[in-house]
Amino acid sequence: MGKDQILVRVRDLHKVFHRGSERIDVLQGLNLEVPRGDFLAFMGPSGSGKTTLLNLIAGLDRPTQGAIDVDGQRIDQMSEADLARWRARHTGFVFQLYNLLPVLTAERNVELPLLLTPLSRAERKRHVQTALSVVGLADRAQHYPRQLSGGQEQRVAIARAIVADPTLLLCDEPTGDLDRKSEDEILDLLQALHREYGKTVLMVTHDPHAAARAQRILYLNKGTLSAEPIE
Repeated sequence: MGKDQILVRVRDLHKVFHRGSERIDVLQGLNLEVPRGDFLAFMGPSGSGKTTLLNLIAGLDRPTQGAIDVDGQRIDQMSEADLARWRARHTGFVFQLYNLLPVLTAERNVELPLLLTPLSRAERKRHVQTALSVVGLADRAQHYPRQLSGGQEQRVAIARAIVADPTLLLCDEPTGDLDRKSEDEILDLLQALHREYGKTVLMVTHDPHAAARAQRILYLNKGTLSAEPIE
């Protein structure tokens, strides 16, 4: 595969946490390549480092050792200010518990990432309307989170994640708080974003039903990745 077709390159990635005098090696020499336009699910036991890996690729945390290259940029070497600007432009994050602000309408929640951009108010409004249309909630723009179902709240969260047209869509247990019907609707939406809009999606999940929707699955255990489940 051509060099420019690899969007994410992770080399010899280590992440160490310290809890008192205890050293916890969460990631140990991990290597990963993610092609542009991939839909990749990470599975593994609780505490295996799935969310840690996602946070490192998103620039939300820094590695103890190793290199993280996203679209030709070494994000592990960026200053905090440069990294904040990079995140605003290149990453959209979807969390298990939506993380919507209850005092803001769906429209205003989706607009939040655009407040960090030079877009005019009218331009922001157009982007927000487009994102809400993509997730099927154009008619809920003026609703508050309390007026929405869990599945609708997660759709708003996905609209917020894609509103700035990010390079990466990163999903941490995006269906973990939903019933099966809502889960399937969210997974349908993620698949559509991947297939129809060409989004590169990285998803952490413990649910084989969710992981099966991805293009491929990698399993994380004891700090390293494998293409096969580890017994």
